Amino acid sequence: MGIKPTSIKDLRYFTTPEHECSYLEGKRSTTLFADPEAIISTELYSMLSSVGFRRSGQHIYRPHCQDCSACVPVRVAVNQFKKNRKQNRIWRKNQDLEIFMVSPEYTDENYSIFDEYITERHTDGDMYPADPDQFRNFLVNGRPEATFCEFRENGKLVAVCVADVMMDGLSAIYTFFSPEESRRSLGNFAVLWLIEAALKMNKPYVYLGYWIKDCQKMNYKTDYRPIELYYNDKWQLLK
Repeated sequence: MGIKPTSIKDLRYFTTPEHECSYLEGKRSTTLFADPEAIISTELYSMLSSVGFRRSGQHIYRPHCQDCSACVPVRVAVNQFKKNRKQNRIWRKNQDLEIFMVSPEYTDENYSIFDEYITERHTDGDMYPADPDQFRNFLVNGRPEATFCEFRENGKLVAVCVADVMMDGLSAIYTFFSPEESRRSLGNFAVLWLIEAALKMNKPYVYLGYWIKDCQKMNYKTDYRPIELYYNDKWQLLK
């Protein structure tokens, strides 16, 4: 039976050996994990998120590199958020979709889209090739806060945004979509939809994981303004 810590200080933490950074060429990285055997409540998970931790599968972690601080946690302040012109176009383009928040589960329907997405978009990543066990471990067997936000066009599934419903916001874990629907900009639309959902839930933030200034794949995150960065142990607006 795992322990039930009630505060960040009560938790045990473990660091990985130094390994090759998956984002910045030539860099080495270290990861700090919250005790995987601890029973972490929604309240404590939300506290961890508020100091820069993130979830992948059942693991809660944050970068812990000795000589690099490039990975910066970011979150959107939803009450102040205003769509720009491009975001308004994306929002209008996808108003024909129906969105359902459902419990995470493996289905042939959602796995098929995940497989297509990884094969089309991420052949250079560590999730290629996709397989059902990887899908379950990464997205289905996570935490009780997790939900699958299904985006459907006339009943047909076109995208899934995996998100955690926390005390102070929604955390965007992963989004995948049918490559055939790339014209819809569904990755961007998923973030916009999470912002609207957080507003309706009276939750002030949408957490977007880590942002690296010199990583082109992450540039889109700073399009959502105002956005806050967790830097030097405090949240501050990106100017």
